[in-house]
Amino acid sequence: MKHCANTAKILMPKSDIDLHKWSVVACDQYTSQPDYWTETAKIVGDNVSSLHLILPEVYLEEPNITEHINKIHNTMNEYIKNNIFSALPEGMILLARDTGKIRKGLVLQFDLEEYNYKLDSKSKIRPTEKTVEERIPPRLAVRNGASIEIPHIMIMIDDPDRKIIEPLYEKKDTFSKLYDVELMQDGGHITGWFIPKSSETKNILNMLDGLADPKLFYKKYNTSQDTSILQFAVGDGNHSMATAKAYWENIKTTLSEDEKLNHPARFILAELVNIHDESIIIEPIHRILFDVDINHLFESAVKFFESKNARCKIVDSLNNENVHAFNFKTKDKKGIFVIENSPYSLPIASIQAFLDEYISENHNIKIDYIHGDDVLSELASKDNSIGFFMPTPKKEDLFKGVIFDGVLPRKTFSMGDAREKRFYMEAKMIVK
Repeated sequence: MKHCANTAKILMPKSDIDLHKWSVVACDQYTSQPDYWTETAKIVGDNVSSLHLILPEVYLEEPNITEHINKIHNTMNEYIKNNIFSALPEGMILLARDTGKIRKGLVLQFDLEEYNYKLDSKSKIRPTEKTVEERIPPRLAVRNGASIEIPHIMIMIDDPDRKIIEPLYEKKDTFSKLYDVELMQDGGHITGWFIPKSSETKNILNMLDGLADPKLFYKKYNTSQDTSILQFAVGDGNHSMATAKAYWENIKTTLSEDEKLNHPARFILAELVNIHDESIIIEPIHRILFDVDINHLFESAVKFFESKNARCKIVDSLNNENVHAFNFKTKDKKGIFVIENSPYSLPIASIQAFLDEYISENHNIKIDYIHGDDVLSELASKDNSIGFFMPTPKKEDLFKGVIFDGVLPRKTFSMGDAREKRFYMEAKMIVK
C-alpha cells in the first residue's frame, strides 16, 4: 500500500557540529526586521550552519540575489564533500519544541504526488491558504541546483483523540535521543528522538492512513461521499511546499516511469503536528501597508465594497457584531475599519480581496504579513503606513474550512508567533 507519508532517509549534522549555531529560524520570518537576521549572522559567524543554506526572504529584493543563490548551492556541495552530515538509517524523528509550552511533532517525508496547491485541489495533502504562484520563482531558483533540502514546513493532522503523535511522546525515553539544544534568539529548546523503521513506524503509518478512511472521514466531518478526502493540511511553509511540487514536476519529465517511483525529489521532509496539541495556538497574521496614501486607501475601499453591494466605514467603537471589523493603526490615528453586508463569509476574505485589488492597481505600495500586535503597532507608526489587526480564527474550523470552502485566503493564520516557527535542523537529499 502506498502511503502519503512515510519513513525517510534523514541527514543530521555530525556530532561535532554546534547545533545552536547550525539551527536558524524559517527563512520567511522577520521579513520586515532585518536586524534579526543581522544578529543571526553575527551569532553564526563562519561556523557550519543552515543559515548558509537558505535565503532569508528579507533579502529577496537585493541586487546580488543570484550571487547569493549560487553561494548557497556551492555551500551545500561543500558540506556534502566535507562529510558535515551523518546519514541516519531509514526512519522518522519524534521532537519536542519547548517555547514555554511543548509542541510535539514527527519528522517524516510526504509524497508530492499526493499534493496539489491549486485552488480546486482535491488531493489528500492540501494547502490551507491560497498559493501565490508569483512567489514560487525566487524559491524555485534556490531549489534548482540544490543537492539537499532543509525544510521548515509543518503539516497538520486533525486527531482530536490524540492517538498518533502524543502516545509516542509518552514513551520518548525508549527511543534514541538525537539532539537536545537551546535555539538562538529566544527560539526555545528542542529535543529529538530517532525512531528507526520498524513495527513501530508501520503502526504509525497505518494510523495516519486511517485518517483517510472514507467511512470514518464522512462521519467525522458529516459530509457527503462525493467530498474529497483531506488527510493532511499544510499549516506552515505553504509556498515552500508548492516550490518543492513545482521542482518535482520539472524533474519528473526527465525520468523513466521506474525512476519516478523513488526519486528523492518526489518526497519532502516536514514536521507533522496535531492541530489539537495543546501547544498549538492559532494566531492571526496582521497586514501592514507601506508607502500608502491613507485617504486614498479608504476612498478606494468605499468604491470597492460599493461595487460588491456592501458598505465600509471608519468608526471609533463597534456596537454591531454582525459585520466584518478590523482595528487599524497609522502614525497618528487609530480606529475600526467596518465592512457591512460583505459578500465574503470569512472576515479575512473581505479585507484581503480589497487589499489584493488595491495593491495590483498601485504598484508602489508594499504589503507585509506580521506576527504580533506589538510589532505591527511599531511598524504602523512610521510615515505613510497602516496596520490592520486581523481577528483570530478558530483552529477547530480550519480543516472544515479547507474541506468545505477550499483553501483559505493567504496568510489567514499562523501556528504561533515568529519565534515559535520551525527552526532548520534535519536535511534530506533531493538528487541521486
